[in-house]
Amino acid sequence: MEMLLSGRGLIISLIFFLLKFSTAIEIPLSVQQVPTIIKQSKVQVAFPFDEYFQIECEAKGNPEPTFTWTKDDKPFNLSDPQIIVSNNSGTFKIPNEGHISHFQGKYRCFASNKLGVAVSEEIEFIVPNVPKFPKEKIEPLEVEEGDAIVLPCNPPKGLPPLHIYWMNIELEHIEQDERVYMSQKGDLYFANVEEKDSRNDYCCFAAFPRLRTIVQKMPMKLTVNSLKHVNDSSSSTEIGSKANSIKQRKPRLLLPPPESGGESSLTILKGETLLLECFAEGLPTPQVDWNKLGGDLPKGRETKENYGKTLKIENVSYRDKGIYRCTANNFLGSATHDFHITVEEPPRWTKKPQSGVYSTGSSGILLCEAEGEPEPTIKWRVNGSPIEKNPFAGDVVSSREISFTNLQPNHTAVYQCEASNAHGTILANANIDVVDVRPLIQTEDEENYATVVGYSAFLYCEFFSSPEAIVSWQKVEEAKPLEGRRYHIYENGTLQINRTTEEDAGSYSCWVENAKGKTAVTANLDIRNATKLRISPKNPRVPRSHTLELRCESTCDSYLKHSLKLSWSKDGEAFEINGTEDGRIIIDGANLTISNVTLEDKGIYSCSAQTALDSVADITQVTILEYIVEFEGNKEEPGRWEELTRVQGKETTVLLSLAPYVRYQFRVIAVNEVGRSQPSQPSDHHETPPAAPDKNPQNIRVQASQPKEMIIKWEPLKSMEQNGPGLEYRVTWKPQGAPVEWEEETVTNHTLRVMTPTVYAPYDVQVQAVNHLGSGPEPQSVVLYSGEDYPDTAPVIHGVDVINSTLVKVTWSSIPKDRVHGHLKGYQINWWKTKSLLDGRTHPKEVNILRFSGQRSYGMVPSLDAFSEFHLTVLAYNSKGAGPESEPYTFQTPEGVPEQPTFLKVIKVDKDTATLSWGLPKKLNGNLTGYLLQYQIINDTYEVGELNDINITTPSQPSWHLRNLNAATKYKFYLRACTSKGCGKPITEESTTLGEGKYAGLYDDISTQGWFIGLMCAIALLTLILLTVCFVKRNKGGKYSVKEKEDLHPDPEVQSVKDETFGEYSDSDEKPLKGSLRSLNRDMQATESADSLVEYGEGDHGLFNEDGSFIGAYTGSKEKGSVESNGSSTATFPLRA
Repeated sequence: MEMLLSGRGLIISLIFFLLKFSTAIEIPLSVQQVPTIIKQSKVQVAFPFDEYFQIECEAKGNPEPTFTWTKDDKPFNLSDPQIIVSNNSGTFKIPNEGHISHFQGKYRCFASNKLGVAVSEEIEFIVPNVPKFPKEKIEPLEVEEGDAIVLPCNPPKGLPPLHIYWMNIELEHIEQDERVYMSQKGDLYFANVEEKDSRNDYCCFAAFPRLRTIVQKMPMKLTVNSLKHVNDSSSSTEIGSKANSIKQRKPRLLLPPPESGGESSLTILKGETLLLECFAEGLPTPQVDWNKLGGDLPKGRETKENYGKTLKIENVSYRDKGIYRCTANNFLGSATHDFHITVEEPPRWTKKPQSGVYSTGSSGILLCEAEGEPEPTIKWRVNGSPIEKNPFAGDVVSSREISFTNLQPNHTAVYQCEASNAHGTILANANIDVVDVRPLIQTEDEENYATVVGYSAFLYCEFFSSPEAIVSWQKVEEAKPLEGRRYHIYENGTLQINRTTEEDAGSYSCWVENAKGKTAVTANLDIRNATKLRISPKNPRVPRSHTLELRCESTCDSYLKHSLKLSWSKDGEAFEINGTEDGRIIIDGANLTISNVTLEDKGIYSCSAQTALDSVADITQVTILEYIVEFEGNKEEPGRWEELTRVQGKETTVLLSLAPYVRYQFRVIAVNEVGRSQPSQPSDHHETPPAAPDKNPQNIRVQASQPKEMIIKWEPLKSMEQNGPGLEYRVTWKPQGAPVEWEEETVTNHTLRVMTPTVYAPYDVQVQAVNHLGSGPEPQSVVLYSGEDYPDTAPVIHGVDVINSTLVKVTWSSIPKDRVHGHLKGYQINWWKTKSLLDGRTHPKEVNILRFSGQRSYGMVPSLDAFSEFHLTVLAYNSKGAGPESEPYTFQTPEGVPEQPTFLKVIKVDKDTATLSWGLPKKLNGNLTGYLLQYQIINDTYEVGELNDINITTPSQPSWHLRNLNAATKYKFYLRACTSKGCGKPITEESTTLGEGKYAGLYDDISTQGWFIGLMCAIALLTLILLTVCFVKRNKGGKYSVKEKEDLHPDPEVQSVKDETFGEYSDSDEKPLKGSLRSLNRDMQATESADSLVEYGEGDHGLFNEDGSFIGAYTGSKEKGSVESNGSSTATFPLRA
């Protein structure tokens, strides 16, 4: 077998050999040796979504090792039926079936044979629990505006990392700023609360991404009382007391907690990230600053986050220890806290004990040193047991080294060094193998090698020997050791022959000898001829647009021809095997052909030849040369040189095509791969004789004009195109296709105004260039139209078809073509509401516009008000503008379903009753016939309760008293307003009835509220005044009847008192409600469906785009679903940020 050994240019092979030589030869498995652990697990986490969990431990040795395990430093039996043990290794699997938490712990693997015991590092197996928030009832919090408050999160423990978010029930993040801050532990701090902080759905979410789990704490309610709600009847003393609760005050630190005092201590590990946080309450909101006492904050590694409340220092080092101070300031004062930071480090090796192979009677030493903070403790073990229990005679043991002398075979063992401190433990095995064997050569006998003349050859002779051996090489036929500077023998036995010649071919013997004997193998070396290569032509200069042909001529040894490969590259970038896809560059083996050469083809081309034993390359530089002829003579831009033509590099003359009536001057520039030369000296001036124009103007068009008018325009000829003096333009025109003479007018500019007898009529128009020497070519005709006028007639409306309560279809007749007076662009519908059919009130005229492009006779008008009267007109429009409107057409939209009521509140609740109040819909869309009230139980069960219906047939009814409810039960209420067309979308509310033994006034009763007392006093006073007036009038002989009518329309803000009673949430397990709301729509008429809007036109209120397509929302918004809050609900990670 032949193989590549080395050679000039084969750098990769040489590096490979050097690496091989530097690697210590392991003891062959055929020699008895202690076990060596070759593979082991690190930390293993039992994720619930894995099929099984594998704890690995594999080792080699002779005899073959056996394996035992410990768990938490106690023997661990692998005979557990739940465990699957792998054959011939210590690896075992724990299937993810049933209860596996009892497997959690720290494991060690012991691989042993009769010579010794190897010990693995600790393998921690973690069985994480599914984190859950505890089931708890969270009392509502009530504070005065300006107070400080903390909302605790107390997230459950789980597998790191932990991410905490504060959000509302709609999963919208609670905004944080200088005033509001979430601590590292997850608590939400308010430096001073504002009225806008009031809400009943503060939710803490804890996300465990490695477990793909999110858990939610039950919502918290926070009420902030504002001074502006203080009742007018309050005394000045009471108002002053309220004011004191939000008076300005100096900062007071809440983080770190006040009980920690003015300073605290923290230990951080080297290399980790230090996070310090300070948060202060106060008014105005305090600002936080950071500094390091006696030094500066580490530049480039420190950042201040969360509006300065958090100091972050990355990649902590020992120099970062010290005292860090945070200072919270406002204009009233300051507060400080000092953090005493200590930097420590787990153990790490500085000198790791190394395995060794020794012969009988030799000596050795094992070193074991580690650094850390605190300083690590070093312990020695032998074969897994403390060295004190199994000492070897002659061993001298100290804390950091073991030395031994006069080693004997029975001293073979595995030593363990263990370094530990408070932050961790590291362990290293060191094998001591005492072996006495004759040399074992591991390289095969009669191996064949080959190289080429002049290269180096490498012949292998890998061996194992104990005691140490001497290696020698000799040529078989010479029978004497090789000597000379060309030969070098490496420690691993490999022979290197430098600068080989043909005489080096032959057979070589490698002899390895030690005190136990000697062994030899034979190697055969063949010397091949080196590969040669040449590119032709050398450094060619190629004219632009010509063809470049390069040839790569190569010769190689006949034994290497089958492996010879040629490749081409340019400027270091290889070409594709066959050239480019467009065929401009073709590679055919040794030939490279480039057609239509450009300046981009200049560069250094390389041809490489590679065989199994060597490689060689040759290069050639290709130069692309051409000349650029420039001229100057443009009368419009005198002194500006322009390129006229390009000439190939071999040519020195050129025939130029010139324009008449130009005074030319020429110069030449040479161009090669480097760049352009300086221009030559300009030639003398040469003036060409004049001639008639050889082209006519282009881009003949009509500019916007008045009716019966054409303003004809065209692009004038440039000075280089005029060909002579006296340039003019001859314009001719006539009605398109008419058998009449052409009208004609000659002008010197490039615009002509022509009056026509008719509006928007087609004309054939020609423009020809003429000068003193004649006319240009025969001009081509173009068709132009005279100016447009407004349409002079209106479409006739055929009818308006009512599709539903908000959509109609309008049809009309098209206007005659001769009445458009231009190009018809489309039709426009104007409509406006005149009155409401509900109350008969007239509506001020507000015109809506909708346009439909093109020739059409119908259009859809959407987004109308239901149960209303409208007027509608149609008109045509062209490029000039809109024509007259049609006669107004009156139509009415039918009744529709109402919008949802404006609010729904539970204003009073007892153990078995509840009183609900609501507001009228904003849009009734018809005559209100009543309401549909529905309710159902949504307690902590897997199914929702049966839906109960109550038809309220009194439209003016603003409230309803529900009876026979279950005590301590959560209900959801749905209220819909109804017309004869059906019921609209529901508004929903949730509430919980009181439990047994409780009373309706569990929280502040309405009768104890200040506003209620004030209202009752005002009513009593007004009643007294009315009675007095009536009494006076009666005494004067007058008779009056007083009739009082009271409509109850509760103020939604007043009704917020119910929130205190009904703000509780379910704390059931993490299982969603399976019930359906499908029964909500039973016995109801379907609401009118949204129609296709494909045919809708253009609107001027943002509903439609210019081409008439509808871009607005036509269907109603979807009702938000009810939210079920559990004690600890789960969701799929990641959380929406």
